[in-house]
Amino acid sequence: MPTPASPEPGFFARLFLSPSERRLRAFWRLAIQTFLMLGLMFCVGVALMAPYLILTGFEPADLPFLALSEVVELAAITVSIVLVRRFVDRRSFASLGFRLDRRAASDLAAGLGIAFTLMGLIYLLMSALGWVRFEGFAWQTQPLPAVLGGGLGMLLLFVLTGWNEELLSRGYHLQTIASGTNLTWGVLLSSLLFGLLHLTNPGATWIAVLGVALAGLMLAYAYVRTGQLWLSIGLHIGWNFCEGPLFGFAVSGLDFFHLVHIAVHGPDAWTGGVFGPEAGLIVLPALAIGIALIFVYSRFVQPRGSPPGSSRP
Repeated sequence: MPTPASPEPGFFARLFLSPSERRLRAFWRLAIQTFLMLGLMFCVGVALMAPYLILTGFEPADLPFLALSEVVELAAITVSIVLVRRFVDRRSFASLGFRLDRRAASDLAAGLGIAFTLMGLIYLLMSALGWVRFEGFAWQTQPLPAVLGGGLGMLLLFVLTGWNEELLSRGYHLQTIASGTNLTWGVLLSSLLFGLLHLTNPGATWIAVLGVALAGLMLAYAYVRTGQLWLSIGLHIGWNFCEGPLFGFAVSGLDFFHLVHIAVHGPDAWTGGVFGPEAGLIVLPALAIGIALIFVYSRFVQPRGSPPGSSRP
């Protein structure tokens, strides 16, 4: 006796529900996470940042304000994704790429090392071309406690930045888009969105946005090769810290504490100008080398199991 055919889903079911399982389509899950994140940013931001602005006379351009902004983002991004993963995606938070094992520490260390190598190559190349002039070290003009405090403060700031931006861009955006389309579109669209999120940074141009988006492709490749986010997070933290405090460049338009003082006077099209190397052509060979180093590390040093595209995010 033939089995009765399942009824065709109605219009609203096709519009809102995934055809393969009983959960919302990727677009709606992204929308819910975004609105929840923005709501949390507003609430936490008012609670934490309004008193600071009042006490400082509304001058939101200093390092403490930037650090406080990262704390607000930490709360909003992490809480929103934890809640949406649990109640909307019906997946665990850890399944985004946060497996805790010895490989996590190895990935973080490799990311930091690769980032140091890439930024060191950018510095050496720009020095060889006469575009960078070394002017001294921070401890030559500041007391040692201030230098240590400034360096540690910047490191903590970039740890927060690396966590926030990788959790959002390579974690939730890339994997949710991929679940509704495929891994290629997930990488491309999440990287483009990553670039656009930097459009409000000081000195940002559309060329800078494109450069950051290309850096996003490298960070996405680290996730694709390892199936976890730790290598991407290590790369992100290391890139920002080496670029700014360690080698003296601006970091996506932000220019605060530096352990090494330099003067950049090459052509902006190559150096990135006030935005930093991401906005210049100088970043292209560095990203290519970074992708090669990620491949070597993931292929020969730290092989993984099945690629992330083989499972449902």
